[in-house]
Amino acid sequence: MSMFISERHRRRRPWIVVAVVLVIVGIAVAGYIVLSNRNDDVHRGDQVEFQAPKAPGNVDNGVNWPVYHYDLAHTGYLPARIKPPFKERWLFSGHVLMEFPPIIADGDLYFMRNNGGTYRVDADTGKVRWKNQIGHLSATSPAYWDKRLFVTSLSGKITALSARHGKVLWQKELGSRTESSPIVRRGVVYFGTEGGTLYAVYAKTGRVKWKFQGSGAIKASPALSGSTLYFGDYSGRMYAVWMRSGRQRWSTGTSGSKFGFAAGNFYSTPAVAFGRVYAGNTDSKVYSFGAKNGTLAWTKSTGGYVYSSPAVANVPGTKPTVYIGSYDGNLYALDARTGSTRWTHRGGGRISGGPTVVGNVVYFADLDSKSTFGVDARTGARVFRRSRGAYNPVVSDGKRIYLTGYASVTALDPVKQRGR
Repeated sequence: MSMFISERHRRRRPWIVVAVVLVIVGIAVAGYIVLSNRNDDVHRGDQVEFQAPKAPGNVDNGVNWPVYHYDLAHTGYLPARIKPPFKERWLFSGHVLMEFPPIIADGDLYFMRNNGGTYRVDADTGKVRWKNQIGHLSATSPAYWDKRLFVTSLSGKITALSARHGKVLWQKELGSRTESSPIVRRGVVYFGTEGGTLYAVYAKTGRVKWKFQGSGAIKASPALSGSTLYFGDYSGRMYAVWMRSGRQRWSTGTSGSKFGFAAGNFYSTPAVAFGRVYAGNTDSKVYSFGAKNGTLAWTKSTGGYVYSSPAVANVPGTKPTVYIGSYDGNLYALDARTGSTRWTHRGGGRISGGPTVVGNVVYFADLDSKSTFGVDARTGARVFRRSRGAYNPVVSDGKRIYLTGYASVTALDPVKQRGR
């Protein structure tokens, strides 16, 4: 018996050696692809349509922030006249992760914790007006429309609630988990699922208007500009779909598919501005596509995954700029037309969530120091830091900011300054 076993082991050794060699070769090729992708950026920004930006107007106090990243196009930019320093007004804290930020509507904050707990909190006092448990796992921001709140969950359903009382108005089972923050326009709710389906459902009833099937899981919130929805999926494709019909307008692959390897994943929620679509990718790049036809305008390589959703702004004193974080620990300010780097700012660690721009300040948080930073949108100089943070940074109603910590929300009032 011992001789038989010895002979069998001798026969298996060559196959083991071959397997080890193949693994080593595979790792080497993968490393080569990553490195070559980082040094193989596209620079066609001046050849793809770019719309001249309009001068932003300052907002009044009490503005709504009704969906993730402020507006339907997910620009993440609120041109308000508030800036640091701040003083704490109230703190809502706990122990359950809050990966996604609140929304603001009619003087209240609405948000979900990762355990599915959904809250309405008074924006002035921090007092909880109601709480409802929706499912058991969630990683999205809700959406507000016509006194209704819409929440998606990893429990595989979308739920409509009364914004006033938190009462469930309707629920729809989806057959797949979802962490795509919904948006609403003209009585229709739009969101994606991990099954790769983009849904359009009627806000008042939950009835499906149409469905579009992508090629991979849709993790991000769709962006809406004009009559078109834009979203990326885990196949590495960016899509444009007509809002009314759900028919495809265009789709574009990414450069990560070299040598037959799979493209990177789009987890990043896209932002649409200046006739362009902007999004980060797990292949370490930031992408800019023409909104009309999906032509790739430029890519910008970073040193790590880009889960972050971009904020895109035309802040007075600088040109149109894309602000986005990377797992390499840097916040990037990129020329919105060409992708060239205006400045970078080193944070406290990996940046996963999407920065937001309030006034002239770009806010972002990081996973390692669990802090929130604010930097001048024009220069990248730091003007704010607070020890609470992690994923997404701040939202605003035009009179104060609300900072999302790992398991908390902090309301911060601007300190009156001389000469303001």
